[in-house]
Amino acid sequence: MAGTESQVQYLDYEAIEERGWSIDDDDLFEKASEADLDTGEYGRFLVEPGETILEATENRELSWPYACRGGACANCAVILKEGDVAMPGQTILSGDQVERLNARLTCVGVPATAELKLVMNVQFLDELEELRLPSPMADSGSPV
Repeated sequence: MAGTESQVQYLDYEAIEERGWSIDDDDLFEKASEADLDTGEYGRFLVEPGETILEATENRELSWPYACRGGACANCAVILKEGDVAMPGQTILSGDQVERLNARLTCVGVPATAELKLVMNVQFLDELEELRLPSPMADSGSPV
């Protein structure tokens, strides 16, 4: 998608769990749009050409988890529900995590389609938790 902006629709995994929804629900994003969720839990933003998804969140004052910024941990992992994300330089996710789980890393992830739907804050899922690092976003002594 070089030279073209992409629209990202996102939903926080914690909001899914708190409401008893399933990450596999076909109407997950419709439910989110109808629920009274705050900007940290659900919303949309544009990713400009040359931005990673993580950079786009930071440039729009959204606070998403991260640690390494280089594709070597899973702190910034998201689950891709719609669209495609290229991840040049990622070295931590297995082929199974990318294909079966649809995990992507926002620190190196760049949209490959005009629209994306992502579930963020998934770094604590069983399949990803062992790939986390201590986060610079954490308060001293408490892991994120």
